[in-house]
Amino acid sequence: MTGLAAFGVLAAGLLLSGCSTGGTGTRDEGAAVHVPAVQGVPTPTTSASAPARTVEPVSLLRKDPKVNARIKADLKPCAGDAYPLDTSYGNLTGSAAADVVINVMTCEDSVGIATYVYRAKDGDAGGGYENVFAAEEPAVYATIDRGELVVTQQIYAGDDSVSYPSGEEVITYSWAGSAFNERFRVRNSYSKAVGKGGMEVPAVPAVPASPVPAPDD
Repeated sequence: MTGLAAFGVLAAGLLLSGCSTGGTGTRDEGAAVHVPAVQGVPTPTTSASAPARTVEPVSLLRKDPKVNARIKADLKPCAGDAYPLDTSYGNLTGSAAADVVINVMTCEDSVGIATYVYRAKDGDAGGGYENVFAAEEPAVYATIDRGELVVTQQIYAGDDSVSYPSGEEVITYSWAGSAFNERFRVRNSYSKAVGKGGMEVPAVPAVPASPVPAPDD
């Protein structure tokens, strides 16, 4: 009995040492997941990184005198009250309030037809928004990428379908105090060997040629 008791004490001691913070048991691995943030590294606290206020994009576009009348006329719900709009919030202009990017698309094929950037007036979302960027042309779409505005424009040749453009231009803009300035422009050309190039395109019926009178001998 004395030997069994001694063995039990030894086993308990091994288990305790394995669960201590200085050991190599599973407790050490689990604790690594909960390591606190390193002190001295600032944590973003501005409303632009975590916007507290959202906008009504449809109302914002309709009230904006800078938005083309054609875009306003086409701004209709696709089904029910669902409008073809994508809205993003982020820090583009350094304002204390989040900037707003609105993309307008078509209902049928989700092709972008316009994109806008709105900045809070005087840095306060409660004071309304002002239009600081607009691109109103087919197949355009804007995103926020690490504090910069990235606008993608699809390029179509004469025989391209909506689903298969010939390429795209990707333009990066940065805020320069009162307006966006272009920084980079990249043009990508798509291969014709894939996608549309690998699909069977129905033959277009030939149009009968008009008879040409024979020249007089």
